[in-house]
Amino acid sequence: MRTVAAISTPYGKGGVALIRITGDDAIAVAQKVALRTKGIPLSQTPSGQAVRATFVDGDNPFDDGLVTLFRAPHSFTGEDTAELCCHGGILLTQKLLSAVFAAGAFPAGAGEFTRRAFQNGKLSLSQAEAVGGLIDAKSDRYLTVSLLQCRGALSEKLQSLCDRMRFLIASVYAYIDYPDEDMTDVPVDEMRTRLQAICAEIQKLCDSHSYGKAISEGIKAAIVGKPNTGKSALLNALAGEERAIVTDIAGTTRDVVKEQIRLGDLLLNLSDTAGIRESDDRVEQIGIERSLSALKDAELVLAVFDGSRPFEEQDADVLRYIRESGKEAQTVYILNKTDLPEDVSVRNALPAEPVCISAKGTSGLDVLEQAVRTRFGEIETDSLGEIVVGARQFAALTKAKTHIENALRTLDGFSQDMAGLDMEHALQALEEVDGKTASDEIVDEIFSHFCVGK
Repeated sequence: MRTVAAISTPYGKGGVALIRITGDDAIAVAQKVALRTKGIPLSQTPSGQAVRATFVDGDNPFDDGLVTLFRAPHSFTGEDTAELCCHGGILLTQKLLSAVFAAGAFPAGAGEFTRRAFQNGKLSLSQAEAVGGLIDAKSDRYLTVSLLQCRGALSEKLQSLCDRMRFLIASVYAYIDYPDEDMTDVPVDEMRTRLQAICAEIQKLCDSHSYGKAISEGIKAAIVGKPNTGKSALLNALAGEERAIVTDIAGTTRDVVKEQIRLGDLLLNLSDTAGIRESDDRVEQIGIERSLSALKDAELVLAVFDGSRPFEEQDADVLRYIRESGKEAQTVYILNKTDLPEDVSVRNALPAEPVCISAKGTSGLDVLEQAVRTRFGEIETDSLGEIVVGARQFAALTKAKTHIENALRTLDGFSQDMAGLDMEHALQALEEVDGKTASDEIVDEIFSHFCVGK
């Protein structure tokens, strides 16, 4: 495989920058641009030992730095790898990378180092995806999940499920080959019990996906309500800064204001929407249309009502739009302005017990956080490493579960061999999660989202 190189640290000025080279000629390429003192060839450097070197462009030295060699297969990619650490100037880093290319390396593609690690068996596909999670993590919980999955926690769970499925499939093959000799190791009742146990464990993994998505990508959330209930004040309180204009004038917010915020371990992709009401103002009408669109797309709805004023028709309209959008189960009802005397007509009209807050004074936000966590953050799992983060993993697990359920229905009325095909499809889906049966198109799509140098 050809030798490639890329800058593996963020582009810009800094204390140091690192250029990674990997491939069959990685050490030879590095030796052309990095000269050790006292005439010692770089190729004689032991693996894993950082040594000082002078970086040269042809015969012209331009920087001093460190070089570390990792010989195959004991490297991240499984290939010979050299890491050149220079001072972190923009011109200097580009000059060293150009010298590496002139010495025979080719530019690395997006995620190529991690992809080679996957192709060379150093990482499973779920571990490779977790590398991206380590880099992209915006919460401590997602960082912990990614680290555990980098170390193989999810891969070990999947391997266990696959091994148990293979054992059952082997028993089916024995039945097919010797139907009259009772060669099968697993009677039908026991096979059904084992499949049910596997299915339950897959379901548990699937159930973790909403939380995994909430800590990694974020929950698509919309703040809705009639004008002047404190929606923008709530956005500002959650964000911890003035992100939206707050006035006593109804209809101040005329467009959707978006902000990603942290709520404990969770991320909210929050949209503060224009107040929902009838309006003759064309600009405000467009804002209200966008509010209704945000409501339909939301995974979490924060419906804000003014608890200090009587329940009125505009409040009823908000409840109707929530109902018509099918979002009642995803809605947290919020009674705002608890710093003022309460009018109980609003509380009595709401379909569920509201969370009481004062967005102006930020009181009650801890109760709101707990209400959101109840929907997305409270999960039961044997290990944080067994939380399903990606949509691809979730889809493959869902497919495996469906095939096992089909096999169980077949076992209720037919012999084991009739259930064998669904069991094989379930195994293929489980193996797809970790890349054993993933197509080239799926692998290409995963690594296309990685940055160059990762």
